[in-house]
Amino acid sequence: MKDYDVTKIKNIALAGHNGSGKTSLAEAILYKAGASDRLGKTADGTTVCDYDPEEIKRCISIGTSLASFEYNNFKVNLLDTPGLFDFASEMVEGIRASDTVMITVSAKSGVKVGARKAYAEAEKQGKSKMFVVTKIDDKSANFFNVLTELKTVFGPTVCPVVVPVVSNHQIVSYVNLIEMKAYKYDDKGNAIETDMPTAEISEKFEYRIDGLIGAVSEAVAETSDELMEKFFEGEEFTQKELIDGIHDGMNRGIITPVVCTSSTELAGIDMLLKEIELLLPSPHEVETEDSEVKCDVSEPMSAYVFKTVADPFVGKMSFIRVMSGTLKSNSEVKNATSGNTEKIGKLCTLCGKKQTEVSYATAGDIVVATKISANTGDTLCDSAKMVEFAPMDFPKPCYSMAVKAKAQGDEAKISTSMQRITEEDPTLTYIQDDNTKEQILSGLGEQHIEVAVAKLKNKFGVDVNLTVPKIAYKETIRKKVKVEGKHKKQSGGHGQYGHVWIEFEPCVSDTLVFEEKVFGGAVPKNYFPAVQKGLEDSIKKGVLAGCPVVGLKAILVDGSYHPVDSSEMAFKTAASIAYKEGLRKADPVMLEPVGKLKVTAPDDNTGDIMGELNKRRGRVLGMEPVSHGVTTIEAEVPVREMHDFALYLRQVTRGLGSFTLDFERYEQLPANLLTEVISSVNSEN
Repeated sequence: MKDYDVTKIKNIALAGHNGSGKTSLAEAILYKAGASDRLGKTADGTTVCDYDPEEIKRCISIGTSLASFEYNNFKVNLLDTPGLFDFASEMVEGIRASDTVMITVSAKSGVKVGARKAYAEAEKQGKSKMFVVTKIDDKSANFFNVLTELKTVFGPTVCPVVVPVVSNHQIVSYVNLIEMKAYKYDDKGNAIETDMPTAEISEKFEYRIDGLIGAVSEAVAETSDELMEKFFEGEEFTQKELIDGIHDGMNRGIITPVVCTSSTELAGIDMLLKEIELLLPSPHEVETEDSEVKCDVSEPMSAYVFKTVADPFVGKMSFIRVMSGTLKSNSEVKNATSGNTEKIGKLCTLCGKKQTEVSYATAGDIVVATKISANTGDTLCDSAKMVEFAPMDFPKPCYSMAVKAKAQGDEAKISTSMQRITEEDPTLTYIQDDNTKEQILSGLGEQHIEVAVAKLKNKFGVDVNLTVPKIAYKETIRKKVKVEGKHKKQSGGHGQYGHVWIEFEPCVSDTLVFEEKVFGGAVPKNYFPAVQKGLEDSIKKGVLAGCPVVGLKAILVDGSYHPVDSSEMAFKTAASIAYKEGLRKADPVMLEPVGKLKVTAPDDNTGDIMGELNKRRGRVLGMEPVSHGVTTIEAEVPVREMHDFALYLRQVTRGLGSFTLDFERYEQLPANLLTEVISSVNSEN
């Protein structure tokens, strides 16, 4: 295997809105760099990066895929991340492992929410950024409108580097503003140098090109005092000064270059590869999260597990970014997160699904280890120098469905398979609801859950049904009553006799509160536990809809017994009879769970959201500005009304909104819903 110096490694995450051309761009880059022998298409399911059966079937990226390749003696690790918000965790993982985030923006549709989210995540993680304007060859494409929009949305750091020359809605050539050269492309995507544009070729282009050159020079001037001085004196920058200035500006987050490409015609891909080589920072230039860790091969080994894949054939695959030193196959390292020792067996690099075994990976590189026990977010390090990197911040699950096996006896298989799938995806949770006893799968949206269920079937052979989760209703009483419970039975030999008087009254407690105030031995003490047990068994089902009963106090006040026929079972039964009679008389009511909701959304959508919460019987408690143009709404809402709120919020905010819903307390169900709820609970049971 070839040794790659840390200065010769580039780690790039492709991110952006769904459908903006990330996977097609990755395909074009791999083909142009010679890492792939054909130009695959997403629609045909023939791309290197979208190889999962679900990705091919749906024609979308579902997981972050790694495509490592060599170009001009550089090692490039390309991480193609999904654009759908249901798979946001994959984008977080891909960006964490990268040094630069290449954000794709369609020349047809402009800046979408996915581009904003990718930019925000790159900013949050302190990564350098570059915009790639894709689909430039489309008839409805307008590069300069998109460039203006990029500057409006993302500010003055946006700096054009490769721009198209357009005449009569056709691209005549592409201008590299660093080289100050223009190129045409043949039908195989090969560049042919051509004349720089004149006003005759493209209307007003001379004005535009001057403005674009000025924008590049101004951006570069901001990177150092010497360059600023040269800029003010009106001197032109050399090509090396432009390259070094943009490179430095990217690393410091003050320049975001913009290039344009056509993945189908391969136009501009060669220039993009050149920019990757010249402009993008290498791992050693990027500050690590831990200032004590230097991205140097001579340092003790430290690495970060940024992604896990549950492969039914290979086993668990752990994607690892080596932060320092050398990670070797067939070695032992310390898992600083769990405290365990990890045995590293086989290591490999990936180009899509193609694996190439390697014996080691050095600082700055990305590698995959198979069959280790480490999980996503774990730090691996040399036991001589323990270090632990910060965990990733993932979106919280907000959409849930109940899961039930289609075939009897598959319940255990579901549990073990789900454990593998949730290891792979930190934004999926699989738990048993203690109240309803249902198995609940929670994720970021409808597609997220659907894909998890499809993986369950395809990878582990388990077929399940999805249903809307049951609501954990409860019952209670509102007034005090005194009732008699008598169990008397004669059936040859010993009979059965138990007789109690019990007072039932409301109280504040999730469990039964039992007291006895029996005088004169009307009920012997040895039967008190049986009475209590009879009531505890009874409160599991209320008298309205068979839901558990809470807030109930029972006081045993009187009764009678038979010296021969009385038994614990008889008094247990008598207590149960008293319970049923007492609850009917004590004004029983249904209780529903109410959650504390926090919705973060753009200011423009707060009115619509508050209106929607009112429709869902919510009570808005207050609003608080979070950042410029973003507000958090706090409310209390019945859980019954919130099942599809995630879908509503995504639609109304176009994916910019997020929320958390935590159980707060139980409240009385409105009388107008009582019949409907009793009917629905009874039909479920």
